[in-house]
Amino acid sequence: MKRLRRKRQKAGVVVNGSFSREPDCGKKHKLAEINQALISDPVDIETLRRAAASKGGLLTDELRRKVWPKLLNINVYDLPHKPGRDVRDSHKDYNQVVLDVKRSMKRFPKGMPARERAALQEQLIDIILEVLKQNPQLHYYQGYHDVAVSLLLVVGERMAIALLETLSNFHLRDFMDPTMDSTKHILNYLMPILEQVDRELHDFMVRAEVGTIFALSWLITWYGHVLSEFKHTLRLYDFFLASHPLMPIYLAATIVLHREKEVKQTECDMAMVHHLLSRIPQDLPYELLIGQAQDLFEQYPPPLLAKKAALQSRKSLSISTFQAFQLSTLHQRPDSVLQRLTKAQGSTASRHGLEAALPGDRGQLWGKGNRMVKMAVWGLSATLGAAVFAVAQTALDWGPDVLLQLF
Repeated sequence: MKRLRRKRQKAGVVVNGSFSREPDCGKKHKLAEINQALISDPVDIETLRRAAASKGGLLTDELRRKVWPKLLNINVYDLPHKPGRDVRDSHKDYNQVVLDVKRSMKRFPKGMPARERAALQEQLIDIILEVLKQNPQLHYYQGYHDVAVSLLLVVGERMAIALLETLSNFHLRDFMDPTMDSTKHILNYLMPILEQVDRELHDFMVRAEVGTIFALSWLITWYGHVLSEFKHTLRLYDFFLASHPLMPIYLAATIVLHREKEVKQTECDMAMVHHLLSRIPQDLPYELLIGQAQDLFEQYPPPLLAKKAALQSRKSLSISTFQAFQLSTLHQRPDSVLQRLTKAQGSTASRHGLEAALPGDRGQLWGKGNRMVKMAVWGLSATLGAAVFAVAQTALDWGPDVLLQLF
């Protein structure tokens, strides 16, 4: 950990007590850079990725609605249609999706009228089922709705379908296999990262036999399940959308390293250590940790760790397709050109594309983006005292099927 800190001291500058990769030139300068990148032809995707990953992320939901589609190569004038009612007919995952969405009440902004929330929950069900229906190779998992709701709250129903479908086929692909073997493989990268940076901490966790199950919900929901403030979730989504699919596990490593002293002072017992680590503090220095995760990725890239992570022979679909996916994003036209081309083709899609995808006039909520914060905590929790209680609590959160597959 000391090596990592020294590297950041040399590479960055101090901003509000944390390190930044570049001097903070102000939000106005960043806003100008993002807007210029969006109107460049082709779109300057590298600048957009740097903006999403650097201090402050994409700044506003308005910018996210413009930049997120570019990061995922989405044509905003060629979005999926709203799902029909038949999307729910005889779908094998319908009952489980409904149960999970009903439990997602606390993922919606405080003060949202019950009727409005209920309407969004119905949209959330349709979004998930539509993506699964159009992609039969994808398998639903508990926690998938946490990703879907984060997208829905920012970009609206139709855009959320497009974003979620692309994410599911690339960044989240390993989590959507019929079994959890690929998910366990991704989790296996955590301990080798810790071993490279802090061998003492790594060995302590090995002796405690805590494993990596404490980070499961972090990984498969992109932390949406465990963070209480929506602004922090959005900041991480900016970062992950612009990064390699394994970046969430590198961030998990920085969180564990950040809590190094707490971990080492805990009794070397599986239940005790799991209980500590499964509860993410809500006051984490996110910008510092994001920068450290980038440094870890550069110092210890996935190929360096792959041998130790491969406790079983496994090919990650997310990793193997990432380079081709990145290349596919490099030749996008700016939205103004897409709109002109759409009109020239005599299509009505422009009237039903970006405008229809945005979250409309839901009260005054969407005009006041900063009100969508302070989401309630859904942190995984384990009871102190015995390993069986730690596992039991995880079962309550994620369901017995998940644990049966994990063990």
